[in-house]
Amino acid sequence: MLGLSLPEIIVNVATLFIALPLHELAHAWTAVQLGDDSPRSMGRLTLNPLAHLDPLGSLMMVVAGFGWAKPVMVQPYRLRYGPRLGMMLVAVAGPFTNFVLALLAAIPFRLGLLQPTGSNAHPFLPSLEFFLTTFLILNLYLMLFNLIPIGPLDGLKVLRGLAPPEWERFLMPLEQYGSFILLALIVLGRFGGNSLLSLILNPPMLFLLRTILGL
Repeated sequence: MLGLSLPEIIVNVATLFIALPLHELAHAWTAVQLGDDSPRSMGRLTLNPLAHLDPLGSLMMVVAGFGWAKPVMVQPYRLRYGPRLGMMLVAVAGPFTNFVLALLAAIPFRLGLLQPTGSNAHPFLPSLEFFLTTFLILNLYLMLFNLIPIGPLDGLKVLRGLAPPEWERFLMPLEQYGSFILLALIVLGRFGGNSLLSLILNPPMLFLLRTILGL
C-alpha cells in the first residue's frame, strides 16, 4: 500500500474513523444550530462513521493518509446570519475540529509524559508515541488542506464569507474549476518528489506542529 508500514496503516484507519466523521459532524451540527435542519433529516447529525465516509475517500485515507468524507448538504438561505456568513461558519467548523483533535493528541507531549516520534520500532503495532504523533500530523494536514480556498473545499466558503460581494466574479472560477486545480496540485508538477500540494501545505504544517508541541 504505497510503501506504508502496518503501524502507519493502523493510524490511517483510526484517523479515518475518528477525524473524518467528526469533521463532517461539525459541519452538520453547526448548520443545524444556525437554522438549517437538512443535515439532521439526511442522517448526518450522528457519530456513526458509516453515515459520513465516502468509499473512494476512505480507501485513499487508508493507503495514502489523505482522504475525504461525504460532504454535508446545507441550504445556505436557511442559515442565520445569511448565506455568506452562515456558510462560512458551517465551513470553518470542520477544519476547526481537526485542529482541536491535533491539540488533544499533543497533550501527553506537552505534559512531558511522551516524546513525539516519527519512527516506530514494532513492525506490526504502533507505539502510543507514534500513534499520537502521526494522528496529530494527519489532522493538521486535513485542516490545512480543507482551508485551501478552492471549491469544493471549505476554504472557498470561508473566503466568500470574509470577502466583499464584488469579489464573487473572481471567486467563481475557483468554484467551477476547483476540482481540476486540486488534481493538478496533487498529481502534476512534482518538484524533488513532492507535489505542489505538499510544497504548499508542508511549511504551515511544520510551523503548527512545532508550535503545538513547543519545539
